[in-house]
Amino acid sequence: MKRIDLKILAFFFLVACSPKSKENTSEVTEKEVPVEEVVQLTGNFGDEITEDGVLSPVDLLAKLEGLDSVNLKVESEILATCAMKGCWMNVALNDDEHMRVTFKDYGFFVPKEGVEGKKVIFEGYAKKIATDVETLRHFAKDAGKSQEEIDAITEPKDEITFIASGVIIK
Repeated sequence: MKRIDLKILAFFFLVACSPKSKENTSEVTEKEVPVEEVVQLTGNFGDEITEDGVLSPVDLLAKLEGLDSVNLKVESEILATCAMKGCWMNVALNDDEHMRVTFKDYGFFVPKEGVEGKKVIFEGYAKKIATDVETLRHFAKDAGKSQEEIDAITEPKDEITFIASGVIIK
């Protein structure tokens, strides 16, 4: 009798431990189906900021006159964003110039595409700097420029940059 009990116990053990049948195809996990990520194109990014006290790019240039840096809030138009991660954006200063806006401590990013031409408000520090060739080439690569355009960068550039703590894309 003990042999029969052991055989029955072994049978139940094998059945319980065997892998599930492949015939059961009704179990499809969500991990198997790729899901497109919904990207927020407008709204607040980084620190919550308001539209109060916003300056134009012309006002920014006037406030920066004679200073190395200044803390303020500016409204402009997005010309381009980093195609790799959204870790910077170029905004219009005037008809001929643009300004690169990066984000404080890389603590947030903006959408990589779909925001060009949108109005943007950003708060933080504007600063005059000399950007070296290596960094300019890095930014050109991030922007998706051709190798020919990247190789054409041979001189450092004096420019105004902005480190934003918060952004509103309209």
